[in-house]
Amino acid sequence: MLRLAVTGAGGFLGWHVRVLLRALGWPEPAVIDRTDLADPTAVAAKVAGVDRVLHLAGVNRGDPADVAAGNVQLAAQLAEGLKHCPAPPERVVYANSVQAGNGTPYGDAKATAARLLADTGVGLDDVLLPNIYGEHGRPYYNSAVATFCRVLAEGGQPEVHADRELSLVHVTDAAARLAGVPTGGSWDPAMPALRIGVRDLADRLTAMAATYRTGEVPSLLDRHDVRLFNTYRSHSFPAHYPIALPRRADARGELVETVKAHGGAGQTFCSTTRPGVTRGEHFHLAKVERFVVLRGSAQISLRRVGHTEVVRFPVSGDEPVLVDMPTMWVHKLANTGTDELVTMFWTNELFDPDRPDTWPELVEEARAAPMAVGT
Repeated sequence: MLRLAVTGAGGFLGWHVRVLLRALGWPEPAVIDRTDLADPTAVAAKVAGVDRVLHLAGVNRGDPADVAAGNVQLAAQLAEGLKHCPAPPERVVYANSVQAGNGTPYGDAKATAARLLADTGVGLDDVLLPNIYGEHGRPYYNSAVATFCRVLAEGGQPEVHADRELSLVHVTDAAARLAGVPTGGSWDPAMPALRIGVRDLADRLTAMAATYRTGEVPSLLDRHDVRLFNTYRSHSFPAHYPIALPRRADARGELVETVKAHGGAGQTFCSTTRPGVTRGEHFHLAKVERFVVLRGSAQISLRRVGHTEVVRFPVSGDEPVLVDMPTMWVHKLANTGTDELVTMFWTNELFDPDRPDTWPELVEEARAAPMAVGT
């Protein structure tokens, strides 16, 4: 368990780092914000005695000169603070880019930033990151994946202006690599990449969105299928839910179609819940989980990790609907009726007690200040 300090903690990558640390029960990292960076003594106080400083802050979009100057300035400010620290950290881990030194203003600025950090006397881990994608990415800024997902969630069609091959790494894998988290859960610090063309990516996400429009689960044959689907779902929540389920009735009774999965693993289970009892109070990093109340009445409550707003769905077996739990949202199911509650659950993976991907946290209790991410 390492003690960390983080720049860029409120950004896309920073939020995912903090979610992963929270799941593992590691201490909340010391946050070095832009105000701190302007004051070397404030930086020195924040980084004193920590094991690692993760330098995630950067400028990705805008006027090329401003992007270049911003990335160099942020690294220079951190480097100055490190030089003022009487008890410097063991290492600085820099979220650099595979574009570093490629002759563009952005790439050359990232390479300059790495040199500045290497000249502090603190060991530097210069991590060259490819295209990062994942839940709650900022469209038109973080990645084409986020842009395509947001367009599809709003009912549009992605536009591909130039096709090229992308190397995509899921953001939780990148977070594990930067934070020094060993393999052991749904993440992989080796950062296995999905190599895919921009047009193929748009087609893949479009097919997922079309299948999911009525609640059918697209084919999820590998980890990148699952993570692309979870990314799309993050842009669909909460507006896309609940989804009404088809019902068939005759003299014998009723039939409700709860899950139609097009491929991949899956497990279904049912539970009964007594009046006044609550289930859940946890979140998942990768697992797709579906709730369908078949008898009784309940309330499904969800809160994005690190945020305070709670989304609530009243549901009833009289009008069955599905609500899929978005990854990295704490959720619970409470029986609000006077009778026993019957609920069907479905997940996209067989339960593994050694790797359950279930991280306890209360929905109604935000453990920290909101982790803004710009979406």
